[in-house]
This record gives sequence, C-alpha cells and structure tokens, in this order.
Amino acid sequence: MSSLSKQINSKNTNNFVFDSKFFLIISISMIAISGVLSINPVVPKIAQSLNVAPQNIGMIMTIFLIPTTFGSLIFGALADRFGRKKILIPSLLLFGIGGILCASATNFHSLLEWRFLTGIGAASLEAIELTLISDLYSGKMLTSAMGMNAAMIGVAATFYPLIGGMLAEFSWRYVFLLSILAFPIALIISTKLKLPTKQSSTQELNLKSYLNTTWKNIQNPKVIGLLFTVFSMFIIELGAFYIYLPMYAGTTLHASGTEIGIILSIESIAFAIAASQLGILTRLFSERSLISFGFLICGLSLLVMPLIHSIWLLVTPCIIFGISQALALPSLQSMLAAIAPEGHRASFMALNVTVQSLGRALGPLFAGVSFGIWGIQGVFYANALLAIITVIIFNFLFSYKTRPHTY
Repeated sequence: MSSLSKQINSKNTNNFVFDSKFFLIISISMIAISGVLSINPVVPKIAQSLNVAPQNIGMIMTIFLIPTTFGSLIFGALADRFGRKKILIPSLLLFGIGGILCASATNFHSLLEWRFLTGIGAASLEAIELTLISDLYSGKMLTSAMGMNAAMIGVAATFYPLIGGMLAEFSWRYVFLLSILAFPIALIISTKLKLPTKQSSTQELNLKSYLNTTWKNIQNPKVIGLLFTVFSMFIIELGAFYIYLPMYAGTTLHASGTEIGIILSIESIAFAIAASQLGILTRLFSERSLISFGFLICGLSLLVMPLIHSIWLLVTPCIIFGISQALALPSLQSMLAAIAPEGHRASFMALNVTVQSLGRALGPLFAGVSFGIWGIQGVFYANALLAIITVIIFNFLFSYKTRPHTY
C-alpha cells in the first residue's frame, strides 16, 4: 500500500505560472459551475413560463446536484483506474448535450429529466479538475495553483449571474445553451492536454482492492480532520451566508434585492482577490495555519453580522468572510491532494467534492434549526461556534500521533 503521508516535492514552489495548460484545466470547473451560477437568476422566469409552483422550483437545483453528491466517488475511482481523460471527455460531452436538451424542454418534468442528465455530466468535473491540478503541481506551488483556481471560481461567481440575467432578457432557454462551451473544451483537452491514460499504481488493481485501500487511507486522523473541516466550511457558507444573511439584510435591514446582490458580489470579489494571493501567503505561513486563521476570522465575521444595523456596514464582515474562505478552501484542497497516495488521488478529490455537497445540503438544515430555536441572530452565533469548534477539532486531529505515518 502506498504511504498515506506522501513527501511533498518542494521543487519550483515559488515559480507558479498561469500558463495555457493551467487555464485549460480550470476551464473545466468554469464549465461545471455554470450549471448553477448562471441558472439562479432565471429561476423565476422558468417558474412563470412552465407554470411551476414556488415550492417545487427548487428541484431545478436539487436534481442537478444529486449526481455530484452520490456519483463523485464512483467517477473518482474510475478516473484513478482507467485514466482522467477517459472519464473527463465523455462527462464534458454529456454536460453539453444535457444543456441543449434543457433548453428544448417543453414542460417542467422534462426539464428536470434533462437537468439530471446534465448533473451526471457535471458530477466528475470538479473532482477531476482538482486531481489534474494535484497531478501537475506539488508543495507550495500546489497551494498556489489551488488558490488561483479558487480565485477564478470567485470571479465566475461574480459574472455568471450577470450573464445569466442578460441572456434571460431574451429567453431563459438561452442560459442553458452556455453548456455548449463544454464541446470545444473537450476537443482541446482530447488533442492538446497530455496526460497518462492510466495510473500505473492502479493498473492491476481490481475495484474491491482499490476501495479497500482507499477506505484504509481515509481512516487516517489527518484525512478525517481535513474532510470534517471542508464539511463545516460548506455548512457555514450555504446556511449562514448565502441563505440567512440575505434574509437578515432583507427583513431586518430592509435592503433591496439589488443591494443584497451587491453585498454578495463584494464577498465573491474579496474571495477571488485573496485566493489569488495565496501563493505569496504560503511562503510565510503553513497551510495548516492559514486554515486555522481563516476559520477564526470566519467566526469573527459571523459574530459581527447580526450586530450591524446598516446594509452598507455589512460590507466589512462580508469581505472578512470572503477572505476567510479564500485562506481555508484552497489550503484544504492542497493538503488533501498532497496526503493522497499515488493512484488514489482522484478518489480523494472526489470525496472532497462529495463532502462539499453534503455540507451544502445540511447547511440550510443546521441554520434552519438554529433559527427555530434562537431566531435569526442565533443562526450567525451557532455557525460562529461551529467555526471555532472546527478549528479545535482540525488541530487536534493534526496533532494526533499515528505510529507509522507523519505529515
């Protein structure tokens, strides 16, 4: 069995270059997130056009995310076993086809069917993209690459809703046609991106042996600590920030939809700028320190939010929140990729995506329970407490001594 705590190669750690190969790789995640971020602004128009009840329209997102939640691990194992391209290219093609079919849907039922198909295409994209980054980079340069990838996602989170909204002025169907961008990306990857077709350390492994080895590696306390921290991050992000902060701004501060949108966009911009500078920060601080500090200032921002009584004063804690996510998420992804054994990296990154999806699913539930018990201020305080508890558990598990392995 490969050593779980792989020694990180620190060669060229200060020379990360945003080249054409890296741009091609991060375009994979840009394709995947278009299936959510560009669709959000057109949901009301879809509901009106297809006569969908308000309580059912959320299915358009849920049905898309289900394959990612339950399929990422399967696709990760297949990518390790048979090679990245053999899974990635069909996934991109399926994503593109699914989007075209969504644009042609004549009723809500058929739209959900095609969204599910599109979700299957998207299920492997983020995990394989993160795997490709960790295949190509190591050490501090890996963290820099993960930070730049996160920065680009932050930029996309700012502009995709604007693009979706503009296309929706003509027809909500045009927004789904953004998926056709997957076709040229698939073509370029198939002809230009040179990768091994099969991981050497898994060529002779059967699926049962592969899964057993992966499971044994996941039981390492450091891996558990990383995954728990990712899980907590997405509970906090979706529940407290993306659902209950807009509610607080709208109901308590009487903010307009435009003002709330600006506040959320400012957080995305802060995230993108901070993540793009992660390569510099990792020369001064360890990834573990950046994660811990990120969660501490995340907790601080959540504690401040319900104390503010002016919409524009929310800008400051939102910027802090964006910075906290930028410090923590790429560092977590880098550490998880570095600790993954050779031949099991795609499954580790797929597990990361699955844990993110579970966090997104449970975040609104956790926030809703907090709201029911303590009110809207309690949502922020409960999530701040979760951030502090996460720091404690994360550092405890990373201080836990295992006999044969060290990180």
